[in-house]
Amino acid sequence: MDHETGTHHKALHINIDATRYGTFAEIGAGQEVARWFFRVGGAAGTVAKTMSAYDMAVSDAIYGPAKRYVSRERLQAMLDHEWSLLLERLDKQRGDHTAFFVFADTVTAKSYSRQEEGHGWLGIRFQTAPHTAPSEIIIHARMWDPDNIRQQEALGVLGVNLIHGAFNLHPDPAELITSLMDELTRDRMEVDMIKFSGPAFAGVDNRLMSLQLVQQRLTNAALFTPAGEVVEPAEVLYHQSVLIERGSFRPVTNVTLDMLEQSLGQMRREPDMVGQEPVVLMEMTLRNLSTPGKQIEHADFLARVDTLSALGKMVMISNYSRFHNVTTYLRRYTHKRVGMALGVPTLVELLEAKYYTDLDGGVLEALGRLFRGPVKLYVYPWQNHRTGELVTLDSFQVPAHVQHLFAHLRTNHFVEPISDYKIAGLSILPGEVLTRLQAGDPAWETMVPPVVVRLIKQRNYFAATGGISR
Repeated sequence: MDHETGTHHKALHINIDATRYGTFAEIGAGQEVARWFFRVGGAAGTVAKTMSAYDMAVSDAIYGPAKRYVSRERLQAMLDHEWSLLLERLDKQRGDHTAFFVFADTVTAKSYSRQEEGHGWLGIRFQTAPHTAPSEIIIHARMWDPDNIRQQEALGVLGVNLIHGAFNLHPDPAELITSLMDELTRDRMEVDMIKFSGPAFAGVDNRLMSLQLVQQRLTNAALFTPAGEVVEPAEVLYHQSVLIERGSFRPVTNVTLDMLEQSLGQMRREPDMVGQEPVVLMEMTLRNLSTPGKQIEHADFLARVDTLSALGKMVMISNYSRFHNVTTYLRRYTHKRVGMALGVPTLVELLEAKYYTDLDGGVLEALGRLFRGPVKLYVYPWQNHRTGELVTLDSFQVPAHVQHLFAHLRTNHFVEPISDYKIAGLSILPGEVLTRLQAGDPAWETMVPPVVVRLIKQRNYFAATGGISR
């Protein structure tokens, strides 16, 4: 991006807009965002106040006590407090011709005493026009630069991009998301959560915005709760054991659910799981969601998410096609046990050497990464729909090139068969349920959990006509 459309231009463009006026409140990593508006000139037209409560006691006195100073709760307290003060002090004086805003961030960057990963929360509350109800955007970012100065610089750019996007791109949230990375790259910055709220975003579904973060490569994965709330991954994964099942879930079937429930039961019996309950994730990859030559259909994505939510499941959307990348991602947040529920056909694919030609160590390296820390695969049997043969972890044919390696995994309990399973439905191919549903064959209803059947019928999900089709 050139100078005329870069960070300098954006900050100057805001400064010369006489209708915008507000507060900057920044905790940690310096006043990097406010600095841009002073640097480019004309800040008196934009900045009502800028402040930084570095000392924890001072911060608590202003915003109230907090368990963590770099958190969504602290950011929200900053926005609430500063917004209230801004209107109290200035609304009567200039509210008729001013669209007010508050920008806040709370960030920890690398320092001499702290070498942990840099990350932070940034948010803006703003009016789209004078006297209108405010809207809000909150994001969480991770900073990957190896030194403090570079992290601070990146933070400043991201903050300006967020403010400029809020003012100028709020009618198109997807474009706003794209603009967050202007003059930044993924090796410097990752945005792994975004939440839009308020009248400017009345029609926005934040689950689709999470999908946008992954599609546009601002992050590799995004999570949201069964209630549809977007979450920053550490909010649910930090120091937690995790059970994950990957799939297309179009729709989620009885076999899919039984695989998960049986895996969960076996994982609970692991010696290191006493007194713990794992976080359960249903993961869809971009590959699960797309077909060649077609864009991901938002209605189709939301239909899958809604059916999983009806079962009380948390959803993860990622661009990880390979299992070992998922382990690497989870190890960013937790060193506790990770379980993965999968069927025999998926296990066969996982052991295929052709998928790891880009790794120097091939399949050996991939499995080394996969089983980093306490990790176990819980393998569900499969029934050949043509022959009726039941194929289990003990009976499936291990590829010759990994037989000794697989024997090592079995001996050391990295891979375990699911011992209790339901034979009904095992021979049904993944696409058969959808085919029957779209053909109007009522037999599909016996293959899907009742609560999901009701939701699909009520909302016409996955229908061949008048709904979602491919």
